[in-house]
Amino acid sequence: MKTTPVLKADFERSVLAVPPLARHADFSLNAGANRALIRYLEAGGIRTLMYGGNANIYNLGVLGLEAEMSALGEMAGADTWVIPAVGPEYGKAMDQAHILKALPFPTAMVLPLGFPATQAGIAIGIRKIAERYGKPVIAYVKSENYLKPADAGALIRDGAMIAVKYGVVRKEPATDDYLSALLDHVSPEQVVSGIGERPAPAHLIKFGLVSFTSGSVCVAPRLSLALLAALKARDEERALDLQTPFLPLEDLRDALSPIRALHSAVSLAGIAEMGPMLPMLTEIEDPAQRRDIERAARVLRAKDEAYRGEKAA
Repeated sequence: MKTTPVLKADFERSVLAVPPLARHADFSLNAGANRALIRYLEAGGIRTLMYGGNANIYNLGVLGLEAEMSALGEMAGADTWVIPAVGPEYGKAMDQAHILKALPFPTAMVLPLGFPATQAGIAIGIRKIAERYGKPVIAYVKSENYLKPADAGALIRDGAMIAVKYGVVRKEPATDDYLSALLDHVSPEQVVSGIGERPAPAHLIKFGLVSFTSGSVCVAPRLSLALLAALKARDEERALDLQTPFLPLEDLRDALSPIRALHSAVSLAGIAEMGPMLPMLTEIEDPAQRRDIERAARVLRAKDEAYRGEKAA
């Protein structure tokens, strides 16, 4: 696992994969299945693993954090960057930050809290969490009333925050007044598009964000990396072609549940058996929905394999 301090190059070298976590029937971590997913991603070129929402860290307790994150760090390759998450509640995040302080992860992401919270309180909380952790953190912004752009800039200038994962959903990602305001205070090199492949072209080409996070990269790592390369080259036509295969699975994730549908997709695509989800979530059980997810995931994986063949030819 990569343990060196975070640099700009760390954000732009890879799509930031946001994988689910595999568990046994008793909810303990399934080391074999998680290792299989990590190896699948690494074989596809991915070098950043962010364990947050898709991993259901929201429902992971304080006492389980050290063992699970340490295990994942040991599974990762020598040059793979692993990013754990803390929170979202302040007290839980502070306790988790205290635990992570003794571990070699170079940063951690603070999960977003919707209630009870105020913008000023979020800024204070992130600063305190970073102080407890002893390293700069990543803020996950999922709504425009979460963190004021000026406060985000101050947190980065003061060394409490290293980056923003920007995940505010818009019907038209290219029209985003809040993101424009955020970039008045934070360099685009420190903002990662946080909603997968769908808004990535607008976020990276129009707004200049450094990279993007993805859940569907767990099914098609090579295609997702190719999309990142096209966006960095500002080849919008190529980028939109590469984005298209992801949309059927992304549509299902949006319609059913981004976290739950991805959890099922990784299993149903034959990549690794994810098992049950940590409560308070459950797997998608409806047979028709599972058939739809399996069809979309297997088609996407097949296209990723075809792309690998084209590159090798």
